[in-house]
Amino acid sequence: MNEENTSKKSFWIGVGSTVIFGFVIGFFVLLFMVLSDDQLSNSVVNANSGSVAGDTGVLEQESDIQVAEITDKDWIRGDKNAQISIIEFSDPECPFCKQFHSTMQQVVAEYDGKVNWVYRHFPLPSLHTKAQKEAEALECAGELGGNEGFWKYADRLYEITPSNDGLDPDKLPEIAQYVGLNKSKFEECLSSGKYAAKVRAHAEDAVNAGGRGTPHSVVVTQDGEKIPFSGALPFSQIKSLINQLL
Repeated sequence: MNEENTSKKSFWIGVGSTVIFGFVIGFFVLLFMVLSDDQLSNSVVNANSGSVAGDTGVLEQESDIQVAEITDKDWIRGDKNAQISIIEFSDPECPFCKQFHSTMQQVVAEYDGKVNWVYRHFPLPSLHTKAQKEAEALECAGELGGNEGFWKYADRLYEITPSNDGLDPDKLPEIAQYVGLNKSKFEECLSSGKYAAKVRAHAEDAVNAGGRGTPHSVVVTQDGEKIPFSGALPFSQIKSLINQLL
C-alpha cells in the first residue's frame, strides 16, 4: 500500500513538474515574441522618422508634406521644365551633403532635361557654426553671378572645403574670385548679412518638409506628387526611383 502511494505521488510530481516546465518555457517564448515585435516597431518608427542620415539614406513613405513651391527665385540646375524636380536642403559643413552633391551632379547629367535640382539651405547651427555664413556666401554668389554663378560657386565650395566646421572663412571670397566673381563686391555682400533671413526661411521650409537632418530632399513630379527622403542616397537608388516616376 505504501509502495502504491509512493508510485502515485511520484507520478503526480512528474506531471506537475512537466506542467511547470512547460509554463516556464511558454512564458519565455511569449516574452521573446513581444520583445521582438517591439524592436521591429521601433525600427519602423525610426526609419520613417526622417532622422536617420548617412551614406545610405532613408527613402520615406509619401506623405502630405508641406514644401514651398518652386519658383524662378530658386537656384535650379537643369531644365526648369523638367518632369521631375529634386529639392535638396543642404548644409555645406555636412560631410554627407558633400557626398550627395556629387551624386546630384551625376543625376542631372544622367537625366539631362528630365530631372532638375533645386538647392535650398538647411544649415544646422548646433552642429556647424560656420554653415550659416557659407549659405549666405552662396546667395551672394548668386546675386553677383546669377544662376550660373551660384552653381559654379556651390561646386567649388563643396569640392575644396572640409566638413564639420573645418572651414577657413578666408576661403569664401577666394572661391568667389576663383569662379570669376568680383571679390570686393562679394565681401561687401557677405559682410552685410543681407541674406541671413532668406537662409533661415529655407531652414524653416526644410523642417516643414520633414527635415530632421541633412541632406534632406523632396522629389516633386509635374502632377504634384511629393516623395521625401533623408540622407545621401546612392545614385543607384535615386535612379531606381526616378525610373519609376518617369
